[in-house]
Amino acid sequence: MILYLHGFRSSPQSFKARLIAERLHALGLDADYYCPQLPASPRGAIALASQIARRSASEGLTLIGSSLGGYYATWLAEQLGCRAVLLNPAISPPRDLEKYVGVTTTFHSEQRFEFKREYIDELTEFSVDHITDPQRYFLMAATGDELLDWHEMVAHYPGARHYVIEGSDHGISDFGDHLDAVLAFCGIGEVD
Repeated sequence: MILYLHGFRSSPQSFKARLIAERLHALGLDADYYCPQLPASPRGAIALASQIARRSASEGLTLIGSSLGGYYATWLAEQLGCRAVLLNPAISPPRDLEKYVGVTTTFHSEQRFEFKREYIDELTEFSVDHITDPQRYFLMAATGDELLDWHEMVAHYPGARHYVIEGSDHGISDFGDHLDAVLAFCGIGEVD
């Protein structure tokens, strides 16, 4: 099973989520791919992701988390003992998302939602100071990320597999060029 956790203000309609879904569909593996719309509440997001993740044994589960979804994926991977791919993951969202408290919109639908002050406190509950099993983690960090510091990402995942993309951006707009590496870490190769 692959469980994709999107970032803040994002959705299952994100470029990366759709690209993964399309590739897995082409390989006949889309029945084992999940990408739910995560609630704005971190507790709610973790509860939903946990409910889906627990449908699979940890050795057969890979979490893919983008930005805030990477923060969630790290916490869940530590709890469940599964693999995690982290795409420009947020390292300190309580710090970085403080400025978004209030009403905002999603990127893909302009749907309005409220990011409440108490969500900042909820985020602190899911902080992971040190990963315990680095070989279960694959970090993909873009040096051109305009929102988050890729150096902070690399430092937070010592011993993990690091895949540093020169340039690119926070959304990893050239993700198609790197998708095979992500799927290989998930245990999925090309099918003839």
